[in-house]
Amino acid sequence: MSLAGRKIVLAVTGSIAAYKTPQLVRLLVKAGAEVKVITTRAATGFVTPLALSTVSKHPVFSDVSDGENWNNHVELGLWADAMVVAPCSANTLAKLANGLCDNLVCAVYLSARCPVFIAPAMDDDMWKHAATRRNVQSLAATGNFIIPVAHGELASGLVGDGRMAEPEQIVEYLDDFLNEKKPLAGLKALVTAGPTYERIDPVRFIGNFSTGKMGFAIAEMLARKGADVTLIAGPTHEKVTNSQITVVNIESAAELYRECTIRFAHTDIAVLAAAVADYRPQEQAREKIKKTNGAIALQLVETEDTLLALGKIKQPAQTLVGFALETTNEEENAHKKLVAKNADMIVLNSLRDTGAGFGHNTNKVTLITKNSEPLHHPLQSKTEVAELIVNAIIDLRHA
Repeated sequence: MSLAGRKIVLAVTGSIAAYKTPQLVRLLVKAGAEVKVITTRAATGFVTPLALSTVSKHPVFSDVSDGENWNNHVELGLWADAMVVAPCSANTLAKLANGLCDNLVCAVYLSARCPVFIAPAMDDDMWKHAATRRNVQSLAATGNFIIPVAHGELASGLVGDGRMAEPEQIVEYLDDFLNEKKPLAGLKALVTAGPTYERIDPVRFIGNFSTGKMGFAIAEMLARKGADVTLIAGPTHEKVTNSQITVVNIESAAELYRECTIRFAHTDIAVLAAAVADYRPQEQAREKIKKTNGAIALQLVETEDTLLALGKIKQPAQTLVGFALETTNEEENAHKKLVAKNADMIVLNSLRDTGAGFGHNTNKVTLITKNSEPLHHPLQSKTEVAELIVNAIIDLRHA
């Protein structure tokens, strides 16, 4: 890892995660970067300017002017090869998204002509609030790079999403970008995510509890590694933060099948992480089915098997990954699926593993391939699981 000669402005804002920033500066300097630190006034309540100036070997500024000297925000914005806002509080996130300029951090951000990397840090409820999601989307859409938050213990004592990425992860993210470590550059990836809804009538459907979190995390990681990603998403509240990902929204298994089979011929990597319903009603009622005093019967038929269809037309240069959610004989069933569907890898989940499967921010997976022993991984955040899946795909393509 080398950031030799790189000039980085680190902007620290008012979050408890600011205590990690001296370590972040140390790692950046160790990697060869020159680091200049700026802070909001609120940040100085969590980390002292003296600590940051000691490790960066530069003065630390918190105001546009100290009363006598003007701290030139335009000059800083032009000087940097990269600006990193870490931690980025919910308040600063909102200010940056809306172009406010009431402190030095915002002023430098608006003057920066370099790539800007934002590492949010806040409590779970704040991170998931609609206003925060809108601000993240706005910043990503205007070309900023959002470093994914982690799942874990938060300052409130709760466990959830919103932890700032660890300093080592932030440095790795910068290193990958600034040194153009894009092992999937030039490749096209297709990812499916979320559930499918199979309509019974205009108001009811057959579905499942999938949130789409895993598929979205994989799409983000593939894009980070350089792939041109198309994400086929079933009904979900999840949103992408990388503006380079093309999202195609679908509802049913038939729609997912159609989109995937149309696009697969021009795809290098396909990861089918969606939880597709296995059955749909043979007939969909055009009007709402009224409640009666007796039972009703639904005749169900199988939905299209997208993984099987893609496996039949897969070419040697293509990589096809499927998912298997099992409750019994997990590895045996996953291996059978690998062979039957002509996939290159199956990502196995077991509903018997606490914290894995639908609705969780964590996952525990086993990677099943044709020529290797199953690779068992511990419970991790879905961002971390996405990275190990994408790295396994890279290894498969280089094998």
